[in-house]
Amino acid sequence: MSVTPRSFHLIAPSGYCHNQQAAQRAVGRLQNQGHVVENTAVISRREQRFAGNDAERLADLHQLIQPDCQADIVLVVRGGYGATRLLPHFDATALAARLATHPLAICGHSDFTAIQLALLQQGAITFSGPMLAGNFGAETLSDFTVDNFWRALTSPELTIEWQAERQIPQIAVSGTVWGGNLAMLCSLIGTPWMPQIEDGILVIEDVNEHPFRVERMLLQLAQTGVLTRQKAIVTGSFTGATLTDYDHGYDFDSVWDLIHQLTGLPLVSGLKFGHHWHTVTLPLGAQGHLQVNGTHSTLTLSGHPTLPAV
Repeated sequence: MSVTPRSFHLIAPSGYCHNQQAAQRAVGRLQNQGHVVENTAVISRREQRFAGNDAERLADLHQLIQPDCQADIVLVVRGGYGATRLLPHFDATALAARLATHPLAICGHSDFTAIQLALLQQGAITFSGPMLAGNFGAETLSDFTVDNFWRALTSPELTIEWQAERQIPQIAVSGTVWGGNLAMLCSLIGTPWMPQIEDGILVIEDVNEHPFRVERMLLQLAQTGVLTRQKAIVTGSFTGATLTDYDHGYDFDSVWDLIHQLTGLPLVSGLKFGHHWHTVTLPLGAQGHLQVNGTHSTLTLSGHPTLPAV
């Protein structure tokens, strides 16, 4: 699709970008397309395993509150670990207020889910989608990922279609679309940064987590009452886990079956979302309408901010 040149502002609130080549490749690609890429110094910044010390990474986030931050898109360099260290000092209220009057399309996933959910708790919608190094800097750029990114950021109403991996009875539900990385979601249970979403459509993904760990996290969400307040669960990419003979047939389908039996919630699988070369971009906090007939699945989203016309 044809894309209007935009201004990207990079932030690195989590881990050091160990793949510097990928990040620089991404910057080059964006610039070659006519986009402006600001704050590239965060790519090489490092303190131990982090992309700078806590104060520096927190300053990245608080810089977004300032009137002189006039970028269209805020793009996270990579995930890893480190965002939750910032939460006690992160002024989510101020940033949410700034976003209400001067919209920025803030996009990332993985560890950044913690920041996104803290903002959602304050009513601010951000985008769970590609990041600089892992997606825009991939050796082969995914047209699917890029196309879905721009459609999400520019379309007031967004429709995503896919074939679910499991056939389920026909459903049609509406609610707030939210979630992201499952481990980060569970890490916020019982904290002030966990959004209290009623009648939600919970979309989850993770990487390098065995099915039993995913089940344990979903049981925690069920046992703390989070799942009882939802209308449906949509599962994205769950990659990187290696099953062995010991599992004896225990796989992700076993997990999905158990969670469905325990909660009674429709569980729709197979969305290309999360830690994957191909990923859709979802506005967390948008209104969604989920329809499934057999395996044909459609999620229509609206009510999210879009980029202003240039």
